[in-house]
Amino acid sequence: MQKEKIQHIAIIMDGNGRWAKQRGLERVFGHKEGANAVRRVVEEAGKLQIPYLTLYTFSTENWNRPEAEVTALMSLLVSAIRNETANLIRNNVRLNAIGNLDDLPESCRKELLDAIGQTAHCTGLTLTLALSYSGRSELTRAARHIAQQVANGQLKPEAVTDETISNSLYTSNIPDPDILIRTGGEQRISNFLLWQLAYTELFFLPVMWPDFTGEHLREVIDCFLSRERRFGKTSEQVQN
Repeated sequence: MQKEKIQHIAIIMDGNGRWAKQRGLERVFGHKEGANAVRRVVEEAGKLQIPYLTLYTFSTENWNRPEAEVTALMSLLVSAIRNETANLIRNNVRLNAIGNLDDLPESCRKELLDAIGQTAHCTGLTLTLALSYSGRSELTRAARHIAQQVANGQLKPEAVTDETISNSLYTSNIPDPDILIRTGGEQRISNFLLWQLAYTELFFLPVMWPDFTGEHLREVIDCFLSRERRFGKTSEQVQN
């Protein structure tokens, strides 16, 4: 397996609530099991020497869920970060976050920033949590930043390139994903990394996120390595 070819895997962790409902449980129990799946995947990605893993943890649209569920999710996030920070450091995992973090409750934001600081020295896997994240909002934010540079005379409109936009995104220091995995059976990207996924290989799996394992991740990687990524070229050009 040519693991070195894979720089970045992004995952939409879908199916927690449905997993719980299928078992006659409250949705929050699915989210708790989903946290265990995160631990398994982070450990497996580290073993496979994947440099970057980004998890769609909480979207801006998720704020519209019932208040009790949102509160439970924020509480779970705080406890998960607190409980896993030592394990991240032990496994040389650097924590990162993207999104409008100002939307998060103060206790959650503080726990997150503390963990980011504690793991800043780690040099293995970079684990990025997308929190209160929206791909469209990210692009709007980037457009405003570039427009302000133009208005200030720092940048000419004709000088704006794809690289200019990429450098204005939350992920400016992260390579675009090679692989996107969405669990739970849905086949859409749900406002996630809209710019960054332009040439990403997409995998939509029926397995619910709480049931996702390291073996599932390996199967996706094996399938990815069997695909030919042409980026607009012909097969002959790629092979040569």
